[in-house]
Amino acid sequence: MAEAFHGPSIGPSVAEILASHAGGTGSPAKTAARVADAIAARGDDGTWLSTVPRDQLIAAAEAIEQRPGARTLPLYGVPFGVKDSIDVEGVATTLSCPDYAYVASVTAPAVQRLLDAGALYVGKTNLDQFATGLNGTRTPYTVPRSVYGGEMISGGSSSGSALAVALGQVPFAVATDTAGSGRVPAALNGVVGFKPSRGLISTVGLVPACKSLDCLSVMAGCIDDVDRVLDVMVGRDDDDAWSRDRGPRFSGAPIRVGLPPESELEFFGDDEMRSAHLAFREHLSRSATVVDVSLEPFLAAGSLLYQGPWVAERLVEFGDFLAAQPESIHPVVRDIFSSGHNYTAVDAFAALQKLQELKAVVSRLWRRMDVLVLPTIGTTFTVDEVRAAPIDCNTMLGHYTHFGNLLDLLGAAIPLGVTADGRPYSAMLLGAALSDDTVLQLAAQLLDEPRAPQTVAAMTTTDSNVAEERL
Repeated sequence: MAEAFHGPSIGPSVAEILASHAGGTGSPAKTAARVADAIAARGDDGTWLSTVPRDQLIAAAEAIEQRPGARTLPLYGVPFGVKDSIDVEGVATTLSCPDYAYVASVTAPAVQRLLDAGALYVGKTNLDQFATGLNGTRTPYTVPRSVYGGEMISGGSSSGSALAVALGQVPFAVATDTAGSGRVPAALNGVVGFKPSRGLISTVGLVPACKSLDCLSVMAGCIDDVDRVLDVMVGRDDDDAWSRDRGPRFSGAPIRVGLPPESELEFFGDDEMRSAHLAFREHLSRSATVVDVSLEPFLAAGSLLYQGPWVAERLVEFGDFLAAQPESIHPVVRDIFSSGHNYTAVDAFAALQKLQELKAVVSRLWRRMDVLVLPTIGTTFTVDEVRAAPIDCNTMLGHYTHFGNLLDLLGAAIPLGVTADGRPYSAMLLGAALSDDTVLQLAAQLLDEPRAPQTVAAMTTTDSNVAEERL
């Protein structure tokens, strides 16, 4: 493995790459060569499961250069990676399980939107097998490590997508987030992980983990990159039963920030992480309108995910494979899948009723706040620690993320720096469904990143139609 890193080395942003290509100081072909060389220099560090060979990547970039009106494309020659649970035509989709792999015949619509916008596909990124895990260690391939070194886990399941951005190889990567899979690795590698409202980005072409909860997400180095990528990826897809239109843009009104009592925050004995987060909260309280909000209904919903019948939903997709080839599955993942057989229809309906009650409680909280701010993770772990206690560690990693999709929330994990002992800490900004733009606005403010107002002229056709319907 290549030398250890001690923090992210974010590369040029989407805007900087576009400026380089437009100004002639760079080109898609030069960018492709740089990316290929950067990946090759790292060797097999567990970031990528497959990449386009260097000569083919440069040829693909040159083909983008030859498109009519190429320089006007919103992602002209911008390189990106795709989590290996999402289909790209002609490329094996493995889900980090070689015996499950198949070659995709059609590219997922969300990825196709990126390609149509001029983006350059680089390769498939590593993940916890079958997107089951938040730690990055459940893979038969090379186990990735955080860019902060010290044998710290990369986080998962979208481990490779976070690392590809944190290592500066690509400015953004496509990930997924069913229970925190996009936010946890972002937190552990010092990048932005944005999980939009479910249904805004098509999940067609994604091998589902829990189809009723799955969501494509974006890893990036800054909010502007997230904005640019979302503007391309978001769009209704009638082939996706969960698809829906984008919500309203940020109104410009003061953002009311919900903060739970300190007594309800859990850091699992990690005093440095607690101190870092509380210092951030104190700073936030001086600059924002703060509302006290109990975390109890959120955590109660989160406990339903892996301690309830949603585990059984994974068997809808993987049950036959589990029955036919159990030895092909990572032992921890296999045990999780097998536990799905323990739940009955009665359990499922009881959990659905409980969840609906919690949704009603949480929906009333959004009347008083616009964004709920929490730690993304309460502590960190080494690879050996996770291997010694895989379920317990994973549960702690998902303490603040498991409830997100169950309660139909969106979330952004933003990097805030390092603790006193040099580990990353991150804040998670949560919003009610379709309040994506408000959450991104607060994220940009907290990162001291300028963000142009999203005007009516900048709205998509779908957004305009929604606005007209509200008038």
